[in-house]
Amino acid sequence: MNGTSVSASARRARLPCLLLCGALLMGAATAQESPPPAATAATYPIDLPTALRLAGAQNLDVQLARNAVDEAHANYASAVERFLPSLVPSASYLRHTGRDQRVEGPLLDVSKHNDTAGAYLTAQIPVGDAIFTALQTHQLVAAADAGATAQERDSGLAAAQQYFDLVSAGALVEVVSQALSISQNYEQQLNEAVRIGIAFKGDAFRVQTQTQRLQLDLTRARQGQRLAAARLVQTLHLQPLVELTPAEREPAPLALADPSVSAQELIRTALENRPELARSTALIAAAEQSRRGAIYGPLIPTIGEQAFAGEFNGGGDVRVNGITANGGGPRQDYSVGLSWKIGPGGLLDWGRIRASGAKLTAAQLSDERLRDQIAREVVDGYTQVHSLFDQLHVARLNLSAAEETLRLTRNRKQLGVGVVLEDIQAQQELLKARRDLVTIVTELNQQQYALLHSVGASLRNP
Repeated sequence: MNGTSVSASARRARLPCLLLCGALLMGAATAQESPPPAATAATYPIDLPTALRLAGAQNLDVQLARNAVDEAHANYASAVERFLPSLVPSASYLRHTGRDQRVEGPLLDVSKHNDTAGAYLTAQIPVGDAIFTALQTHQLVAAADAGATAQERDSGLAAAQQYFDLVSAGALVEVVSQALSISQNYEQQLNEAVRIGIAFKGDAFRVQTQTQRLQLDLTRARQGQRLAAARLVQTLHLQPLVELTPAEREPAPLALADPSVSAQELIRTALENRPELARSTALIAAAEQSRRGAIYGPLIPTIGEQAFAGEFNGGGDVRVNGITANGGGPRQDYSVGLSWKIGPGGLLDWGRIRASGAKLTAAQLSDERLRDQIAREVVDGYTQVHSLFDQLHVARLNLSAAEETLRLTRNRKQLGVGVVLEDIQAQQELLKARRDLVTIVTELNQQQYALLHSVGASLRNP
């Protein structure tokens, strides 16, 4: 009896502890399962001119190209400074005790000291190398300037095309949303018809399957819109969590290309205007100066000169005409010389001459390859723009036909199997026609900007 009452009391005493432990465990599990709060992304609208301005101001590749220009200017200034002497302030002290030799020849014991304080003006100028290095670095400055211009245009083109991708992604979200709304309304009507017994239930499942497929398409379209915004954010060097929304709800076809201009004329314009060719021309000139420096630079002597001005003091135990020669005073020294170097880095350095000649040939071949590439880019852009204008006309006709097909299908009052399938097919054809139109308009705008880029035209004010 007593044992039973004691164990019951113990169980009652343990019950609150078990409940408390269970609550703590459930709270811990809930805390582990609940995801951390997601960081909210700031949403900002953007249009094409803004995207182009930000690409020219904030893009990291553009900033790197401008930094390369600063480096090229600094290298040119350093090359010019090789013609200037160096000023070397100096001070020295010397003490000697012991045997030494007089100018006349005899040896004697001497204790002497001297000190100097002044400044040396020294110059060791390899004139030939300095001249051709300055000419070469001057051409490299021009190459860097042209490279920065080319990078600004490349970044502007990337920003424009990514902006068109963002507009296209937003338009596809709208297209799929409209198709989903149409399918959901049709599904509700068909379910009501099935409920009252005038429609086949299998048709309702067909429409339900289409609705669910459109829901998946809508999720993918929204994902594509977010990814397109993220790519544009990276190009514009904005905060990663910024979410950009385009000013246009759907892409509108631009008319930037003149269809009356021939491909041959566009190629000629591109070869005159592309900054990449200006950069290539400057690199060829720099390689030519390097080759001339290897051949003719060692023929020009190196000038060495030194000048000293200051105080020279000293003394010792040597007597000159019976008088200890102590004391000091001002001192000036001047020296100049010419020298030539024979061997590596100088005259008869055949390896350096051949290497500089090979670099010049490589620069010339690269220029030829670049010209071929530019011509191909123009032909590609010209062909695609004209083809996309034709595709745009066909896509508009196709969209009108798909809209009319769905309208006529909806006017039919029968709810047989064939009619349901026709309605589903009409919806699918309309969705495909709208997607095709969005895609074609986007590609048309992108290819027109690419054609402007390939011929060297301005991208900010096309």
